[in-house]
Amino acid sequence: MKTLKFAVAGVALAFSALSFAADWAPGATNWDKLPEIKVSKLGLYLTPQQAYDMKKKDAKGVALFDIRTRAEAVYVGMATDVDALVPFVEHQEIMSDWDEKRTMYKLEPNQDFVPEIERRLKELGLAKDAPVILLCRSGDRSSKAADRLQAAGYTRVYSVAEGFEGDRASEGPKKGQRVVNGWKNSDLPWSYKLEKGKMYFPR
Repeated sequence: MKTLKFAVAGVALAFSALSFAADWAPGATNWDKLPEIKVSKLGLYLTPQQAYDMKKKDAKGVALFDIRTRAEAVYVGMATDVDALVPFVEHQEIMSDWDEKRTMYKLEPNQDFVPEIERRLKELGLAKDAPVILLCRSGDRSSKAADRLQAAGYTRVYSVAEGFEGDRASEGPKKGQRVVNGWKNSDLPWSYKLEKGKMYFPR
């Protein structure tokens, strides 16, 4: 029950109101000015380029997880260098409930998140003190997911503060579109073609 409450609280924080980061500059590393919604307790952050370089430098010693929903991976694409997709939250199997605040189908905490991270790390031969990089849409979920892993005993969990798609533009002709920063907007490798072995299947 405690685990469920923690997960629900984390999701509530990650998706409270319509709180978006205001034009966080691409490649910015002044983490003390990071929008509150992107802040994690461990305070470990990476730009998309830093995450890519860190993984490339030590592919077997660094874990990189995409923590978005399965639908996001399918329809938006996924970074080619991730070790696995492990959703922090997921849509209901039958999308029947609506989230008025976020104007989308409701998301629920994935109770399998921590066990699946642990299973994937064991497959990689890594322990809880190994560097773990989390990538979500824009850095909001990854910060809360990092907190969840920190509570479970993980000590080196990094959040990619710009996420995969990046932040929404607050003005201009592309206002509301995710064109400000992020993995995709940094021209880092990604693809719509997914590898089954990396995908998440509920157990």
